[in-house]
Amino acid sequence: MLLLIDAGNTRVKWALMPTARLSQPDSLGRWDDSGSVEHAQVGQLVDTWRNAHVSRVILSNVAGADMRAELECALLSVLGLKPVPLEWFTSVPQLAGLRNGYRNPAQLGCDRFASAIAARALYPDEPLIVATCGTATTVDAVSAEGVFIGGMILPGLGLMASSLARNTAQLPEVAASLPVSTPFADHTDAAIVSGCIAAQAGAIERAVAAHASSGAAVRCILSGGAADLITPHLSFSTTRVDNLVLIGLQTVAASSLSVLPVTTAPSC
Repeated sequence: MLLLIDAGNTRVKWALMPTARLSQPDSLGRWDDSGSVEHAQVGQLVDTWRNAHVSRVILSNVAGADMRAELECALLSVLGLKPVPLEWFTSVPQLAGLRNGYRNPAQLGCDRFASAIAARALYPDEPLIVATCGTATTVDAVSAEGVFIGGMILPGLGLMASSLARNTAQLPEVAASLPVSTPFADHTDAAIVSGCIAAQAGAIERAVAAHASSGAAVRCILSGGAADLITPHLSFSTTRVDNLVLIGLQTVAASSLSVLPVTTAPSC
C-alpha cells in the first residue's frame, strides 16, 4: 500500500491506496482509506496504519522539525523492521509536469507546490488559480503551459478575524463562521467577519483578474476548511477540490518510482 501524508499547519491528513492502482485512469483522489487528525493526535494513527501493509510512504510537512520527528517515530512503529524509506516531498525546479517559476524553487512551500501539481494533473492545459483557505490563505497561479508562476500568502480567515479582535481595543473575539449576508454589517461581530471575508475574496478575485489579463478563461480552484465560507462572496464560479496536497503527492508517486529525498526512520 502507498501511504500519503500531508502535515499542515493545524492538522495531519493521510490517505492509503494500492500502489498498483497508481497507473489507472481517474484514480486521483480515490483512496481505500483516508483521514485527518490534529497534531496532538498523530500517535493515534499508528493503530490505523499498522495493518495496512505499507510499502511506500510519501510525506509533505510544513509543520516543522518536531512534527517531522513525530511522524518518523510513528512510522517506525508501523513499519517495524521493513526496509521502507520515507520520501519527503520538497519543492524542486520541475516535477510531475509542473515547472517551478519561483526565483529560488526550494523556497516555495512544499504544500503549495504539491497543490499546484494536483491542480495541473486534474485540469491540464488550463490557466489556474489555486486558492487554499486554511490557517493561512495561499493564492497561486499556474499557466496553461504548466508553469507555477507565483502567488500570494495572507492570514487565513480565522487567523485574520482573531488577530483583529485580539489586537484592537474593545473588539470581541468572533468566530470566522459567523454568517454574513451584507458587506455593511450593523453590529461589530459581523463587521469584523465581513471585512475579513472581503479581504479573502478580494485577494482571490484580484488574482483571477490578473491571471486572465492574457484573455484566457481562468479556472479558480478552492480548497481548505474556510473555502465554503468564502465561495458565496466571490463574483464567479469556482471548482472545489479537497485534499489537494494528497492528490499532488499521489501524482508524484505515479510519475516515478522514487524522485524524492529519502530517509529511514530514526530510533525513537
